[in-house]
Amino acid sequence: MNNKAKTALQYLILLLAIPAVILLGVTVFKDRQYAFIALAVAFLACVPFFMSFEKSESSGKLLIIIAVMIAMSSVGRFIFAAVPHFKPVTAIVVITAIYFGPRAGFVTGALTAVISNFYFGQGPWTPFQMFSWGVIGLIAGLIAPLIRERKPIPMILLAVYGVFSGIIYSLLMDTWTTLWWDGTFNLTRYIAYVVTALPVTATYAVSNVIFLLVFTFPIGSVLERMQYKYGIGEVKKGAKSERHSKERQEL
Repeated sequence: MNNKAKTALQYLILLLAIPAVILLGVTVFKDRQYAFIALAVAFLACVPFFMSFEKSESSGKLLIIIAVMIAMSSVGRFIFAAVPHFKPVTAIVVITAIYFGPRAGFVTGALTAVISNFYFGQGPWTPFQMFSWGVIGLIAGLIAPLIRERKPIPMILLAVYGVFSGIIYSLLMDTWTTLWWDGTFNLTRYIAYVVTALPVTATYAVSNVIFLLVFTFPIGSVLERMQYKYGIGEVKKGAKSERHSKERQEL
């Protein structure tokens, strides 16, 4: 399978197969099998990520880094448990995607949701949270070149994406709330939920902006140094410079 076909298959899994599985859980199983659906979504989220792996030592290091980012995101959600709707999850998912691409962003968001919900509570909302944070990571990874090509990363772009992420997450979760009643999508009911949830959406957006502005530079600098040292993520192969060599030694 050539690279274009492989990439197309990866995005089909993330953007078509996963939503189809989630809708199957809502309409056919009526949310009674949410644990199975969450497991299926977790598996499908990992498939494109592992498909992009190469048989090299750097792939193993990338896996470790992504696992650490998932752990950080999950722990961050625990730490801020007492503050409703104010969590660093989206920021860490976005930072991961910026430095390691859309597939890494999706799997970080999806697995953070299912892992952290062992504390916050699993339920029929879990697959929707997995997909919502996954999509936020996916989009961040796709637009990452626009963000990273400028040094330093413009804070205004991070702020705009933080607001966008809060809106997208809220809109997708309101979709679950609408479907939860009877397994059907009612536009009037959906609009009512969106309007009612505006204060929550605003809190999401503000928290995303704050955490992105606080975490992107310190975490991003560490991730960038790891990229140069191990040649993983968005670092171009063969791109060696004086800065590259210096950062390899410092790390």
